[in-house]
Amino acid sequence: MSDIDIVIRLALAVSGGMLLGLDRELRGISAGIRTHGLVGLSSAAITISALLLYVVLSSDGSSNNIDPLRVVQGLAQAIGFIAAGAIFFARGDVHNLTSAANLWLAAALGIAAGAGQFVLFGASLIFGLLLITVVRLVERFIPNGKGDPQGEKAEENVQSSDDGVGRRARELPGQQE
Repeated sequence: MSDIDIVIRLALAVSGGMLLGLDRELRGISAGIRTHGLVGLSSAAITISALLLYVVLSSDGSSNNIDPLRVVQGLAQAIGFIAAGAIFFARGDVHNLTSAANLWLAAALGIAAGAGQFVLFGASLIFGLLLITVVRLVERFIPNGKGDPQGEKAEENVQSSDDGVGRRARELPGQQE
């Protein structure tokens, strides 16, 4: 893999992550352009590193137990942890599920870009962008659907509230206002 190839893969991962994060950023949600770009970049960098390490270690023939897919498995676990941290429960509703799924896709784009799977990267990015833009518009016309902007407004209100921690503490069982 040439240095130019590495830079192209990293640039694709960053741009794909940032495009996904743009939707979240425009809605005022904390996991925005930078977060998604960093998730894509880090996933690509780790994937490229694993592939390069595989080439180096397998060239000397000393190790038969080299598996770069373990790196992808580790990335999946790490991104699952980050995405789970983005999800929270407030006022009887679950918030940030779309942001968590978006972060997961940014990681997958980074892995695909890092592995040089450009068709997978492009198709996944296109489908992801369609899901977070076009499908959201269609959901507005579904009766009792999630297209009601209340879900996103509630997510924004909870995140931008100055007394969010105090309010959540008051909502704990046994606490009185």
